[in-house]
Amino acid sequence: MSKFAMFGKLTAHEGKREELAEMMLASSATLNDMEGCIYYILHAAEDDPNDLWITELWESQEFHAASLQNEKVLELIGRCRHLIAGGSAVKVRPLGGKGF
Repeated sequence: MSKFAMFGKLTAHEGKREELAEMMLASSATLNDMEGCIYYILHAAEDDPNDLWITELWESQEFHAASLQNEKVLELIGRCRHLIAGGSAVKVRPLGGKGF
């Protein structure tokens, strides 16, 4: 199996980015225990006060798909949904580099 990576963008409702980030970061321990998750990093966009970016690296696409069925992850998504105005994701194939 090959590694799976993704860049995600979440746009919070106006003025709600910090609240969304805090909720997501408070639940990051869930991902620490997630099988196959190499890293999951939350970033605040410097050019848009409503955007958060997420970088993810997984052992495989199957591990990522399984994480989306995890009840703690589903609970987090449900708690955050009211703060999210939109989102998108770009799936990529990591080739190598520092930290890989």
